[in-house]
Amino acid sequence: MKISKILHVVSVIVGVAGIVALVGAYIAGPSGTVFGLNQNHLFIDAGIRILIAIWLQLATLHHMTLEKKGEIV
Repeated sequence: MKISKILHVVSVIVGVAGIVALVGAYIAGPSGTVFGLNQNHLFIDAGIRILIAIWLQLATLHHMTLEKKGEIV
């Protein structure tokens, strides 16, 4: 399996986890908890996971370009 495909799958998984954390933060409300975490923690987790997903997508594009040139198999 090519590296770009692996990076893409991992990016999708991390992105979905970020969206789940964001929805959990909205469900928790200002004084509640979801999954044992408070709203502020879930908002921070969601932001970090979305940034990681974006970074992985950029890495996917980079590896796709290298694979197209034949530099990486």
